[in-house]
Amino acid sequence: MVENQSLDFVKQLFFLMQDYHLGYIYKGIFTQDVTDTILSLTENKLEKQEESSKIKKRVYNILVEALQNVTRHQASDVEVDPQHDSLFLIQKMNNRYVITTGNIAQTKNIPYLQALIDKINTLSKDELKEYYKTVLEEGSISDKGGAGLGLIDMARKAGNKLIYKFVPLSGELSYFYLCTVPIVEEELQGQNIGINEFHFVEKIHAILNKENLSIINNGPFNQESLLTLLNSLEGQMTGSISHKKKVFYVVVEMLQNIIKHGYIPNEGYDQDVIPGIFLLGFNKNFYRILTGNFIDNEQLISLKKKIDKVNSLTKDEIDEYYNDSLFNFEGANSKKTGLGMIDIRLKSGFPVQYDILPINNQYSFLSLQSLIAVE
Repeated sequence: MVENQSLDFVKQLFFLMQDYHLGYIYKGIFTQDVTDTILSLTENKLEKQEESSKIKKRVYNILVEALQNVTRHQASDVEVDPQHDSLFLIQKMNNRYVITTGNIAQTKNIPYLQALIDKINTLSKDELKEYYKTVLEEGSISDKGGAGLGLIDMARKAGNKLIYKFVPLSGELSYFYLCTVPIVEEELQGQNIGINEFHFVEKIHAILNKENLSIINNGPFNQESLLTLLNSLEGQMTGSISHKKKVFYVVVEMLQNIIKHGYIPNEGYDQDVIPGIFLLGFNKNFYRILTGNFIDNEQLISLKKKIDKVNSLTKDEIDEYYNDSLFNFEGANSKKTGLGMIDIRLKSGFPVQYDILPINNQYSFLSLQSLIAVE
């Protein structure tokens, strides 16, 4: 028996990500598959934004360095304490890409790291180049190797100051947030563009930890972006092939639900794609697959009836209901919604949970969750 869980955090994360223009967040263990996925997703988004080759190259280079840095210094005990997971976020603010990473750091190393970053931030482009050579020749100055070089190289490639914050976790451990804003116009080199606060990052990070979430993709959604997202998930799922297929199938149905039935508000949103959010979480017992999107209020009553109906049935009754719905040729669009929900219920084996936040007379925000038992 699984108790209904509050889904308030879905809409909270959606609006936070909208407000701060966040595109993608990952929290967890950074394997080669994970870093390849992040690089591929970012490359795809840069292409879609039709950025110049200069911007794409600089953002990509910083991204590679940032991911190497967080991979090199991630905690080794994340399976014991997920609070020690490393973190990656990318956002676009004021026409600048902002890359933020987070990882555990030994509290005893903070004075050294702080002094190093402060020194890096005082150096000019030429001075950074000389400092990099000096550190390279004199050898590593971190207990895991390469921290000094990695930070210097990030500052060199970004052409901007490194922004950081340490948050104490315990006597021995702290959390190290590092933000890099690649500068693409030479006349702005070295200037701080005003992004120097981590309060929203910490807020989102706290929700991820509390809800055991690992991946957040903040739309927009269409068939093309769905395929990109699905491809990116392939290397990040664990378990047997049959279990991965089950998770994959439910993810597809829930994302298709956004694309087919999501609502686009008239103001503040691109009218060609569907705004929405996709979240994937794990714990020792379940995969948590969640989506959030706007929905026309006229669809709400029928949608609630369908989900409540599906949730009330036993497994045998669901099979029968599925066949009845499949061969009911009246109301094609309504039928598709019903079949999708039945499929999610059948594949997951658990009730579909939902939460509705009224926005105005025209539309509401719908949060959905499907659980799949870990095999």
